[in-house]
Amino acid sequence: MDEISLTLPADDAFRRVAHLVLGGLAVRLDLTYESLEDMELAVDTLLERTPDEQDVTVLVRVEGDELRTIVGPVGAEVVHELGEEAGDGIGIRRILETVSDRIEVSDARVHLLRRINAGQ
Repeated sequence: MDEISLTLPADDAFRRVAHLVLGGLAVRLDLTYESLEDMELAVDTLLERTPDEQDVTVLVRVEGDELRTIVGPVGAEVVHELGEEAGDGIGIRRILETVSDRIEVSDARVHLLRRINAGQ
């Protein structure tokens, strides 16, 4: 099992660091550019809604043919919105469901799971 863990301030300026790490992993796993963009969109969506005064950890783990991205801790409003059904608008749940195969929330951390195949 491969795993990368990155803890950074939830400040906008540090999102580029997360993108660099995700990009390196995508190259190593031979993921398509579209898959990389989906990963970045999911992480950005969560980081944008994390209070600036706290650090956030982005953990990416490869488990067989599944990529698990864990982001947290996230704010209570994110946990609440993910617990509700997606409405007609474009909210956190709708974005994350579009770019992930499965979403789980545990201890103020959001787990995004996506099947991967080389060249995908």
